[in-house]
Amino acid sequence: MSAEDVLDLDDSFQSWSGLSRNASNQDVGGSRTHLVDSDEEEVDHIPWKGGPFPRASSHPQAQQDDRTKRDSSLQEAAKRRLPSFENIQQHCSTGRFDLLWRLMSECIPEDKVSIQREIVRHVEYTLACTRLNFAKKHAFQATAHSLRDRMVERFNDTEQLFDDVRARRVYYLSLEFLMGRTLSNCVHSLGLVGKYSEALDELGFQLEELYEEEKDAALGNGGLGRLAACFMDSLATLNYPAWGYGLRYSYGLFEQRIHNDSQIELPDCWLTDGNPWEVERLDVQYSIRFYGHVNLVQVNGRIKSCWEGGDLVQAVAYDNLIPGHRTRNTLNLRLWASRPTRQLDMELFNEGDYQGALDARQRSENITSVLYPNDSSYSGKELRLKQQYFLVAATIRDILARFSKTQESIIDLAKHVCIQLNDTHPALGIVELLRILLDEEDLPWDQAWDITTNIFNYTNHTVLPEALEKWSVSMIERLIPRHMQLIWEINHRFLQLVSLRWPDETSRLAAMSIIEEPGAGKDGVNGEKLVRMTHLAIVGSKYVNGVAEMHTEILKQGLFRVFYELWDHKFQNKTNGVTPRRWLQQANPALSKLLSLACASDSWCWDMSLLRRLRSTCNDSKLQEQWRAVKRGNKQRLAMLIDKECGVKLDLDMLYDVQVKRIHEYKRQLLNVVGIIHRYSELKRMRRDAPGLLGAVVPRAFILGGKAAPGYYMAKLVLKLILHVAKVVNADKDTNQFLKVVFIPNYNVKLAEIIIPGSDISQHLSTAGTEASGTSNMKFAMNGCLLLATLDGATAEIRREVGEDNVFIFGSRAQDVERIRKEQRNQCCSWSVDPRFYNALSRIREGDFGPPSQFEDLLESLRSERDQYLVGVDFGSYLEAQARVDRTWQQPEEWTRKSILCCAGMAKFSSDNTIRQYAEDIWKVDPIILESDHQKS
Repeated sequence: MSAEDVLDLDDSFQSWSGLSRNASNQDVGGSRTHLVDSDEEEVDHIPWKGGPFPRASSHPQAQQDDRTKRDSSLQEAAKRRLPSFENIQQHCSTGRFDLLWRLMSECIPEDKVSIQREIVRHVEYTLACTRLNFAKKHAFQATAHSLRDRMVERFNDTEQLFDDVRARRVYYLSLEFLMGRTLSNCVHSLGLVGKYSEALDELGFQLEELYEEEKDAALGNGGLGRLAACFMDSLATLNYPAWGYGLRYSYGLFEQRIHNDSQIELPDCWLTDGNPWEVERLDVQYSIRFYGHVNLVQVNGRIKSCWEGGDLVQAVAYDNLIPGHRTRNTLNLRLWASRPTRQLDMELFNEGDYQGALDARQRSENITSVLYPNDSSYSGKELRLKQQYFLVAATIRDILARFSKTQESIIDLAKHVCIQLNDTHPALGIVELLRILLDEEDLPWDQAWDITTNIFNYTNHTVLPEALEKWSVSMIERLIPRHMQLIWEINHRFLQLVSLRWPDETSRLAAMSIIEEPGAGKDGVNGEKLVRMTHLAIVGSKYVNGVAEMHTEILKQGLFRVFYELWDHKFQNKTNGVTPRRWLQQANPALSKLLSLACASDSWCWDMSLLRRLRSTCNDSKLQEQWRAVKRGNKQRLAMLIDKECGVKLDLDMLYDVQVKRIHEYKRQLLNVVGIIHRYSELKRMRRDAPGLLGAVVPRAFILGGKAAPGYYMAKLVLKLILHVAKVVNADKDTNQFLKVVFIPNYNVKLAEIIIPGSDISQHLSTAGTEASGTSNMKFAMNGCLLLATLDGATAEIRREVGEDNVFIFGSRAQDVERIRKEQRNQCCSWSVDPRFYNALSRIREGDFGPPSQFEDLLESLRSERDQYLVGVDFGSYLEAQARVDRTWQQPEEWTRKSILCCAGMAKFSSDNTIRQYAEDIWKVDPIILESDHQKS
């Protein structure tokens, strides 16, 4: 078929809808093909064989913010984009070509009646319900299916465009994706909130009520997983060619319950009612090998390694589509579920061993059952390692399958593929790709290693040496034997390079080696060699980045200094960010409306620099009054949640003081609770000795939340103390009008969307130099919540952006921490701990908050020489900062001014900003836009 014939076909497709190639935009019911108006600004194009495709070097700036006009523009183009000429030629020889293209040429209409028909159709034909049992849960599922249909259309067209222009794709690998609920995000991103609200209202349902029918997808533990979710949102919104890859955990982390003042863990059955958003891809499966042995075989005169035997597990793909905001580009988060290669061992079943017949199935499915299984046992450690290899093995296979469609040589793989490792969990992907290039593609080592190291990039998320991941050599040799052989070879060649640079420096070789020898670190004293996964990630990656300026400097000058001295060009900083669509537009709709009014634009949700306009009006009395009204409404919503979940009633005039995050010693929830004990003691003293002073007290509600890892004894002890203190404080009628303490169980994204907007101040108490970045600080500040924080992670950058006077900073500085710890250990301190600290601890010892014996280990950890996280050292400074908070709260206009300035200064911490930096500096990719984004202009 000639090119002229293809052009004729293309014209015939346009003629079906009455459109020509040069036609102007016209109302044809929701097209994907954007036809440029004569007065519309032209965009750059990527020239290639099949013709021009739109390209942009930066996100388009909106000129028109009227929602009605924007929504109507989504209907102006009715026809979907055509595939490239090459793809048409590949398929047009079949007789079904004309009919197939005609039937698939139009989008699902987006008018109210069509939306209603789609919802009702899914109720009857997808859910098999009738009009007599059309309940709220059915309405949610049908609505979700109707939105998924629209995202599938957009995703297919987006992928087709990426294929046509042979885009270099970014693959984001993470063991966690804490996505949160999808319905609200989807209707906002697609610009269909108004239409779906109206359509559902006439069917007898409220869209806002359907939001509550959705369960959180429990696929993450905290900041790491939520960061990955924010990045996927920004990648789609900014039109970058990308995929996300993770695991589809059947039960997620765990559901936290409180029983007898202790945490208990229950399975988080988030899939009980199914997941209407996912697309099960039974056509996308890969066999993943575990155990077995490596044989040397001769092929065509060459000796090759062949990994054989062992167990095979199937990786089955589940696709979760990620819509971009105000763009038709839609990306995919592909999650892998583990399944057996054989569903049932019929031989054992027929012998009457029914349990044994199902054992293989259970072992296979265990891999993706639970996020982060307890690794205190060998089997728990092995299961974690299985999860990590399972993720990367399936993902690399899938990436290579997609690359094979380009029909280019494997030596050009790095031109089309870029992989970002979110922490070290997917670091085995480096070895897996190398294995395939060597053993299956028959490339020589140098070429295979060069390709590999030009594809991978690594993001570090911790500065705690004890948190750096290590696996025993023997376990890797048993589970994935070929990979351990390759790790030995990688390390050998790498140490040769180090030796050439620093001959005779054996200590440097030991410090930089991927293999940690017995006794080289505290993890190796048991006589077992360990693989340092962080070192593997650094050696095998093109770029390595920290996630805050302070964090990156600690990596370069401390933790990874020896690597920085070898490869200073590898190291970059990319300060984390959060998506304002989820954490401001959707979580805080009242403030979002006020921001759009104050900025005379709603475009701030993808260009947050517009919020800087608030700086000039932060003292305006009318704006401040509206700001306080919005905050009060959000506090009322939070108070209702607390009353429902905890049975504690909070006065809206109290200062809502919040600390919600994973419970860990370095995050210092213990500092908060000891401070609460001190405040409670002071209130009791005032009531007894000077009741007249109570009138000047600022009423506080301390609100805490977060999960402790199942095997983390000290974290669970901290949680127990919080719960005991809350019980005593809330029951004391002498003081509870001035002080209340609440612990909200099972903290997750759904709860965060209520807690964060309703907070007045948020505590971020990590010991300086221990938090890599933190993203909850960004979410709180973005919502106008003031921060009480140490100068750690990204807080220093936040303070610089919002103004130093608008953040309450306290505590030791990062550069002083090691000196202080050394002085503590040697008991030669040049400072003294505030006596109020010991007074507060004495209340615990005296049994004011339950039998003191249960807190003995906690109190012991706070002895000066054992206070690793400097709780006692920073206590006096912490109380002084809290006193500054009280004084500022008593000046409502000043407090509101600071709140406005916090929100106004958060443009740097949008994940859009972070992703642009990754794309320009690390991934080297440009946006590729499905259409000219008419809806944005």
